[in-house]
Parts: sequence; structure tokens; C-alpha cells
Amino acid sequence: MLRVGLTGGIGSGKSEVARRLAERGAVLIDADVAAREVVVPGSPGLARIAAAFGEGVLRPDGSLDRERLGQKVFADPGLRATLNAIVHPLVRTWMEEAERAAVRAAPPGPVIVHDVPLLAESRGKAGFDVVIVVDVPPELQVERLVRLRGMAADQARARMAAQASREQRLAVADIVIDNSGSLDDLDRRIAEVWADLERRAAA
Repeated sequence: MLRVGLTGGIGSGKSEVARRLAERGAVLIDADVAAREVVVPGSPGLARIAAAFGEGVLRPDGSLDRERLGQKVFADPGLRATLNAIVHPLVRTWMEEAERAAVRAAPPGPVIVHDVPLLAESRGKAGFDVVIVVDVPPELQVERLVRLRGMAADQARARMAAQASREQRLAVADIVIDNSGSLDDLDRRIAEVWADLERRAAA
């Protein structure tokens, strides 16, 4: 088994890379899915968030109001750290359990890709055989966020500033995928990376 950490800044196209690796046979375990699952109504995670941030972060139906919580923590590093201290360990446990289930179901020697947007911020290389970073220049991140997600440019830059810097992400990379070109360019690079991963898994 080869355990791969996949990360990239907002607007880097990490989700495209994850999808293409899964199409080639990788077992994909998504931290965003985990982050939703660990705060479903009735979960210990949601109860701890409500205790820390108040009932105002819950919707009338008892589910988490992500937008309101985001507004609370986005501009306050201390509150963001509090939220991360609650959520990150739960997400990691969920992903470990999902990996065990996936390994039982997969053919021998699977490539397991953990898609972790905040890998550089939360855990770095720990627990992974290989870390892949999807990289684009910051100005291209801003352009994509404005064009594809409808953000204002200053909003896009603020979201980027709340994540690890480009340099911090590249510092944990074993493999870098430059996603600043066309989708054809990306497909060629994914083919190279997948061949590398298969070699590593076989070894």
C-alpha cells in the first residue's frame, strides 16, 4: 500500500487532480467529506462546536450553519485555531477508518490518496509515504476564484491568506504538479505522476 497526501491552495485545481488520480485507480479519501461527516446533527463534533461558538452557529434544524461559522472564524486566527483543534483530530480519525475499510475492499497494493486541503497547516508529511502538492502562481489562483467562483478579488486574496503560503506547501512536497497550463498539460503530468506512484507502490 502507498499512502499519498494530496494538497493545494484554493483555486489550484486540486479537485481536478484528485478526480484524475481516482480515474486511474487510486482510492480517494476526501477530507472535505470527512469534515462534513464529523459534524452531522447529533455528533460529538457538532456538540463541541456549539459549545465553543454558541448555538448561533446552528440552523433551526440543528445542522451546522457553515457560512455563519465561517464568518466568525475567518478573520480571527484564535477562533480558527479553536475550530481546527476540534475538527482536525475528528477528521483524521474518520479518514483513518475510511482507509482501513478501503484497503479491505481494494486489490492488493492500493494507492490510497488522502485529499487534504489544509495538509500543510494541519499535519505536514506525517503519516504519508508521498506528498503531492498542486501548485499554481498566486495571481492565477485569484483569477480562477474570481472567474469560476464569483469571488471579489480582495475576497479571494483574503481566503488565500488564511491558508498556508505557497512556500509552506511546497516545503512539504515530494511531487509537485504544476496546474497553470491547459487540461491537456495536466493530463500529461498526471500520467507521469501515476506511473511514479505505481512504481513506488510496487517497491
